[in-house]
Amino acid sequence: MSENNKNDNVAMAEEVSINVDSAATISATRNNSRIINVNVKRANSSTNNILAKRKDSDTIQVFRKLTGDMKDLARNIEVATLPVEDKALVDDVEVQDSFVFSHGLTDAEAAVLLEKWGRNELPEKIVPKWYIFVSQLWQPMPIMIWVAAFVEAGIENYIDMAILLFIQFANASIGYYEITKAGDAVAALKKSLKPEATVKRNGAWKKIDAAFVVPGDLVLLASGSAIPADSRVNEGEIEVDEAALTGESLPVTKFQSSNCLMGSTVVRGEVEGTVEFTGANTFFGKTASLLGGTTEASNFQKLLIQIVTVLVVVSSVLCLIVLIYISILSSFKEGLSFAVVLMVASIPMAIEIVTTTTLALGSKELVHHGAIVSRLAAIEDLAGMSILCSDKTGTLTMNKMEIQEETPVYKEGESQYTLLRYAAMAAKWKEPPRDALDTLTLGSVDMASLEDVEQSAYMPFDPIVKRTEGTVRIITTSESFKTTKGAPHVILNLVNASCTEEESNRISEMVENDVHSLGLRGIRSLAVAKTNERGVWEFLGLLTFLDPPRPDTKQTIEDANKYGVAVKMITGDHLLIARETARVLGMGNYIKSAQGLPLLDATTKQKPENLSRDYGDMCLAADGFAQVYPEHKYLIVECLRELGYKTGMTGDGVNDAPALKRADVGVAVHGATDAARAAADIVLTEPGLSTIVHGILISRRIFVRIRNFLTYRIAASLQLVVFFFIAVFAFKPSDYMPDDWENTRGFDTEAWPDYFHMPVLMLMLITLLNDGTLIAIGYDNAVARDTPEKWNLPVLFFVSSVLALIAMASSLLLLGLSLTSWQRGHIYQGWGLGGLSYGQVISSIYLKVSISDFLTLFSARTGENFFWTSFPAPILLGAGCMALGASTIIACTWPQSSPDGIYTLGLGRRKPYALAFYIWVYCIVWWVIQDFCKVGAFWLIKKYNWFNFNDTGKLVLPSSTVKYIELHKDDDLNAENKH
Repeated sequence: MSENNKNDNVAMAEEVSINVDSAATISATRNNSRIINVNVKRANSSTNNILAKRKDSDTIQVFRKLTGDMKDLARNIEVATLPVEDKALVDDVEVQDSFVFSHGLTDAEAAVLLEKWGRNELPEKIVPKWYIFVSQLWQPMPIMIWVAAFVEAGIENYIDMAILLFIQFANASIGYYEITKAGDAVAALKKSLKPEATVKRNGAWKKIDAAFVVPGDLVLLASGSAIPADSRVNEGEIEVDEAALTGESLPVTKFQSSNCLMGSTVVRGEVEGTVEFTGANTFFGKTASLLGGTTEASNFQKLLIQIVTVLVVVSSVLCLIVLIYISILSSFKEGLSFAVVLMVASIPMAIEIVTTTTLALGSKELVHHGAIVSRLAAIEDLAGMSILCSDKTGTLTMNKMEIQEETPVYKEGESQYTLLRYAAMAAKWKEPPRDALDTLTLGSVDMASLEDVEQSAYMPFDPIVKRTEGTVRIITTSESFKTTKGAPHVILNLVNASCTEEESNRISEMVENDVHSLGLRGIRSLAVAKTNERGVWEFLGLLTFLDPPRPDTKQTIEDANKYGVAVKMITGDHLLIARETARVLGMGNYIKSAQGLPLLDATTKQKPENLSRDYGDMCLAADGFAQVYPEHKYLIVECLRELGYKTGMTGDGVNDAPALKRADVGVAVHGATDAARAAADIVLTEPGLSTIVHGILISRRIFVRIRNFLTYRIAASLQLVVFFFIAVFAFKPSDYMPDDWENTRGFDTEAWPDYFHMPVLMLMLITLLNDGTLIAIGYDNAVARDTPEKWNLPVLFFVSSVLALIAMASSLLLLGLSLTSWQRGHIYQGWGLGGLSYGQVISSIYLKVSISDFLTLFSARTGENFFWTSFPAPILLGAGCMALGASTIIACTWPQSSPDGIYTLGLGRRKPYALAFYIWVYCIVWWVIQDFCKVGAFWLIKKYNWFNFNDTGKLVLPSSTVKYIELHKDDDLNAENKH
């Protein structure tokens, strides 16, 4: 080791010693173990920061020893400073001292312990089925029905009260069925994401379902894995992310006998641990109710609340005016009865049921394409995703390393055969491979040649050190040395730290030239080094291998671009490899290194202020980034989100978890670690990126279905409430009776009312039949748009209003024609229909509103296109035929009666018997007119870009980004190529 390095180590060692002393001094003045733990954590964090400055093995060993001394001292202080009167804490310390560490169980022992302690699962809060049903009766909209029923009972209108109660329980039953069905579907999908644990049973390591882990099991706690149960570290050191339990954003260092809690994740290192508590006895199990917190409403739920709020306000205002008018014209009792029922009928009762069911059905469809959704609202985010930040290895490429014959060596006597042996010594060759590089080396090495090699120490891979290291001894010769394998630039820095400047320059030039040459051909390299008899690191050579792109990746990226999703590569791999991969896949050539990317604040770990302002152009301009660290990925995603783009992130490792969690859509790829899967919204069960593109298209179709339903439901609510509002004021039926009505042949025997209204039962039937069958929209055929989707409420309400206006106007026209049918020369008389009784007028309007209501859906479901451009799914068509058929039969066969004092008569009860047919023809003609008006409305919106309709979520580079590319791209590429 050079003199400069020794001096550096001494300086850093003194800094660690200061931290130890500081922690001890502070801790010794407090009789509070929690304060001690905080100080130890701070000292550890400082030590880790120092470790990050230097990566050579000798320095690491020095600091690991000092860190261990610090922890031993802190533990002694902790025990010494415990209040004597605090028996519980003293007892707890004694338990820790007497804890028995495991060396593994047999299957028989595990079975006995499983029987004693139960499965390693948290007590799941299962909502009883009866509670789900009852909860459907006290939601905000059902409460309105209760109020309406109470009003009807108060005015002694018991028949209407019974009708409302029937509607209430019918809606609750439909909601119960759909919610339980959707919940069962999501639960079934989540079961496939059950975590696994690596345990030692019968003397061998194996993976099992984490639910079968028992106290006393010996478990492997490795980087990227979730801790399956409360455990103690047998020996060694790991860093654990306990953010889900404590809110602590920084990893916590765990050492021998430290508690590792269920619900946390290993982010660095690898140790063996003994399970202490499982299931409900774990810390997580005991505090699960506190950790759950409140559930925040998703963007989609907030959207539904906005829509319902607007409709409730409009309906309430119009119904209040109707109430006042009828109260003046007739009586308050009649006005109140009609107004409350009209408001109930105009409010979309089933809106949440239908949308939730559609999302649940969509999640099942995604499963068939290899994507499991852990959060239903993520489907909406996926539909609007405009930028996908993709990892390279395993997603864009095969993640299937193939050793190449070309093997550059830098020490005489070495060959591919010897390099493979030394690389295997830097792994645990007697255990299953831990990652792709271990699989590569251990699958190619001559295992028989390692029989006389004994490993005494092992440093596993982690994202910061970026290499593995083994300390071995040749049994036959007693020779001991260290070997390491890792990224070439990492191993080069390690070797250069312990050799002369001349040797460093010579080795660096050869390695960099070879890595550059290999990288230009897309060939990756794994550097191998070992210590000589003086303990000095020597660079032995490079193992070369190829991770070829997946056969379908290029086409998949082209498809993603075609659908408006920009794919950016974000990888920790070498810059040249990343550029070659991007070139082959057609992803662009502006791949930047991590130089210049933002970093988290070293102290607060907060993102930089004005992140998007200072780094937004760089993140948008680059086609990808190479040689990045986890915090780079996190901040790139956050920067793009701040710019207003819905951003997706794919990943597989624990280092990807922060970015996966921060992204609008976090996607854990096939074979991802427990940490990545836990942080992701969607988990892929099939390899490659094509699954994501399928998911994008499916989610957009789901989005279209929901948007179509909302367009229809807004239009249906508006047309109903506005029609009756205008009808009450514009038409006074008594004014349209013949002058000598009592002596007019065929006219009703009773006078017509002073205002137009409809029986409560008919209003409720319109709502029940249409909303009850609209759940089928979740199965409808839908065409995904070529651009990312986003909600535009002004457009939604504008188009819905156009649809409602045509339907409402045609209903008013029919009402006017029906009421004036007794006038001489009327069109009805010219067609041979004659004058209608008031009961037929009521049934005619009921049938017209029912037909127009459902036909509006068939217009709304095709968006800006004509209704004939997309044929409805058979199940939706069948549901529509059933609802319309039922409405027609009811309208034709309604018995002569006077519900709510309103004379009502079926259309088939008296001449003209063909009236229902004419109403159907009338509705279809107006449906075509309605559809043309809808298409015309979209044409105007698009032409004049009303409500920013043409502004999609698709990535369009702003002028500042274009200027950034012009100023920096050539310089960046030239500078990095030279480097």
